Amino acid sequence: MKAKLPLIARILLGLVFFGGGITGLLNLFPPPPDLPERLQTFNTGLMASVYFFPFLKLTETICGLLLLSGFFVPLALVVLAPVVLHIFLVHAFLAPSGLPLAVIIGLLELYLAFFAKPYSPTIKQLFKR
Repeated sequence: MKAKLPLIARILLGLVFFGGGITGLLNLFPPPPDLPERLQTFNTGLMASVYFFPFLKLTETICGLLLLSGFFVPLALVVLAPVVLHIFLVHAFLAPSGLPLAVIIGLLELYLAFFAKPYSPTIKQLFKR
């Protein structure tokens, strides 16, 4: 079971980002109408920039595919790190109801990057002098 834990974590994180990316790119679900006002303002700003939201969702989709396929997993984890941090901060400050999911995503990212044997040695190389 312990040997399968990195695979399970990688697939779960990949599904979250691939699903979220595709959903955002294809605009499959409209945003819920009961979003907090500050989060609505924030989302309006992202959409007004024209390029940022599609870029973010394309990045999530590609990195989700990399995680699901098992190719370039350390690269996907490095690219997703600021996205995961941003998800956490948005939920911590603008929409606390989503904080539990943000914490789970953050824990999966941290586990894969720093504790999962297949990927952590590569990630840890980034922190060497």
